Amino acid sequence: MLPTCDPFIARFDSPLKGQSPSGALAGLRVGVKDGFDIAGHVTGAGCPEWGQFHGAATTTSPVVQVLLDAGAEIIGKTQMDELAYSLMGVNARYGTPLNPAAQDRVPGGSSSGSAASVAAGLVDIGLGSDTGGSVRLPASFCGVYGWRPTHGLMSGDSLVPLAPSYDTPGFFTRDLMTMATVASVFQDAPATVKPIKFWLPSDLWSLAESGVSAALRDALPVVDHRSDPILPDGDLSDWLGAFRIHQGYEIWQTLGPWITQNQPDFGPGIRERFETASRITRQDFDRAVEKRCAIREHLEKAIDPATILVFPTSPGAAPLRSTQQSDLELFRNAALTMLCVAGHAGLPQISIPLATYTGAPVGLSLAGARGADHLLIKTAQIFEPKPQDRA
Repeated sequence: MLPTCDPFIARFDSPLKGQSPSGALAGLRVGVKDGFDIAGHVTGAGCPEWGQFHGAATTTSPVVQVLLDAGAEIIGKTQMDELAYSLMGVNARYGTPLNPAAQDRVPGGSSSGSAASVAAGLVDIGLGSDTGGSVRLPASFCGVYGWRPTHGLMSGDSLVPLAPSYDTPGFFTRDLMTMATVASVFQDAPATVKPIKFWLPSDLWSLAESGVSAALRDALPVVDHRSDPILPDGDLSDWLGAFRIHQGYEIWQTLGPWITQNQPDFGPGIRERFETASRITRQDFDRAVEKRCAIREHLEKAIDPATILVFPTSPGAAPLRSTQQSDLELFRNAALTMLCVAGHAGLPQISIPLATYTGAPVGLSLAGARGADHLLIKTAQIFEPKPQDRA
């Protein structure tokens, strides 16, 4: 059982260690989102009824095992939103974890505890999962690095599923060197890299609040780039609509039978989203699949292996903890419009803690072609903020 509110990590009696104490991640502390199975421990998935129903896990997630085999120490499980179906980090059952970078604001979710634990210095690496932005958004809110890998790069086995065609494990760190080391245990770096072409899509930038865009642009290094929209003569809200239907239908097919049988006492927002997902028809889903295929085809043609998209991670800084649920939903929808781009096509994306706005962190994202994970992390060095930029 995870603690209410703070602290946001339930520590094990002693750290879990693998068989390679001298591996690439030797000595680094990891907090694992409570959606990943670890043998002998209950996976709660932010929902008391889930943990009570399933009991202690009998297997360990392959991603967790890779970390252990590389020398990392797993110190505990981190809090998450209920069944990962949120982006704000507000959990009505266990409380809202503190955002160490902006204590009056939400930490972002659903990987809230992993992001907050990294930001607070409790762990060096936070393991989370990202379906619609559950690593990227809390990384932006908490002022840390957040990497959503290429979909399929890492196994999703023994991770409580949400929408499997979008789900992927992901990571938080406080610095790029640690993130590069984490990436190295999952994927070999390419031998050669072509000259990078930067693309700052005007339509993605226009989705952010003007103050956020200005703060990020002021912190950008001078690089040659193009600025044409990622969807010429189109409306990105159509991409959001396809995402919501595709994801929602998958979610209900995945979790609906268990929810119907067990009737968990979900908190506000979570309850309504599951109810909406339950009403999506197969016909609606088939149309969303067709739309998603067209989006993937468009992005695969538009983003070659040497092209990197550069855009705000979020439309704004983290909302205040006092924000009403209805306003959180409005923010969530705006954020998903930006975040669904990588999700639709399974693209890698890394959020960089580049600037502040209204006293809170705001992240800049780099996204690229499938498999360009190392390229993104390496290129992020160009955009890495100086200490005074984060002050």
